Amino acid sequence: MPVFLHVLGLAVFAQGTSEFMLSGLVPGIAHDLSVSVGAAAGLTSAYAIGMIVGAPVMAAWSARWPRRRALAGFLAVFVVVHVLGALTTDFTVLFATRVIAAVANAGFLAVAMSVATALVPPALHTRATAVLLSGVTLSCVAGVPAGALLGDRSGWRAVFWAVAVLCLPALALVFRRAPADAAPHGEVPVRREVRALRARPVRQALVLAATVNGATFATFAYLAVIATDVAGLPGGAVPALLAAFGAGAFAGVTVAGRRGTWGRGLFLAVGALPVGWALLALTGSHPVPLMVMAVVQGGLSFGVGSALVAQVMRTASSHAPSLSGAFATVALNIGAFAGPLAAEFAAGALGDYRGAVWLSAALSATAATVLAVSRATGPA
Repeated sequence: MPVFLHVLGLAVFAQGTSEFMLSGLVPGIAHDLSVSVGAAAGLTSAYAIGMIVGAPVMAAWSARWPRRRALAGFLAVFVVVHVLGALTTDFTVLFATRVIAAVANAGFLAVAMSVATALVPPALHTRATAVLLSGVTLSCVAGVPAGALLGDRSGWRAVFWAVAVLCLPALALVFRRAPADAAPHGEVPVRREVRALRARPVRQALVLAATVNGATFATFAYLAVIATDVAGLPGGAVPALLAAFGAGAFAGVTVAGRRGTWGRGLFLAVGALPVGWALLALTGSHPVPLMVMAVVQGGLSFGVGSALVAQVMRTASSHAPSLSGAFATVALNIGAFAGPLAAEFAAGALGDYRGAVWLSAALSATAATVLAVSRATGPA
């Protein structure tokens, strides 16, 4: 793998930490800026919406830029708005910085995916995509728990500063190592690329990616309360549980990247997902099975997700070089946004936080059924 892919992975790690870090910072933000906890929690939704809207728009807008300018520009904006977020005393300004940071993150990731697949031969596309997505999974393993610890000790502003500082080495390396040539595809023929993305194999992979990611984050959003309120674990055990889930996710992405398969292995992994979620729901009241299943489901979920993203890039990159990465980003973030919202209703309807896990089982069973029908009716 080219060294520059790992530079992009470092930037994605910093951005992934920023995307998920607010889960541990909401009370401090609400108190410091004199807003309700619900309003502070809305910053997470603002980021997700910015990612969903920003990915295709930024990918199309920046398609004619030299790739170095696009990557460095998006990352520089990301740093600046985190500095502003750390300094502001106005909640409206903080909200705006989260939206802008998400748009910059989406643009960077969309361009980075296109650059990553352009740097390696087609046989290595899955592995290149896995290197990028490993930045996200590492942020779950290390970045988010570290951010929660730093926020607890030094306040939420320190976490914003830390993310900005973490981006600086990646920004310097992007200036030095990113391809300086113009984007190879020039001006984006948006209608042609959208038509390519509507092809059946691409559309199926996007829908499956959104569904699997929705299942993943439906449970991930409730892991902490399941641990404390259902399994009876102390609050101090929650970071370890989240890190275990993230460690499984990192392993899953790594294995998927090395296997590079869109065949029997993926079919079996997707089929195992609903079984795993059901087992987690049934055994989640016991600490040891909860920890074990968190590792297993983290690995399966992120492994399948990275394989689906690679399928989108492999299938669509020749006809939609600018927007394929953007729409893969959109699919993942639709799942990350919608999954926790639906989980809230499921948990409320069942009167048990494990309702979120049963929702994950239902969503992944739907994905497995769609894939099975597709394999039975024709090649994907």
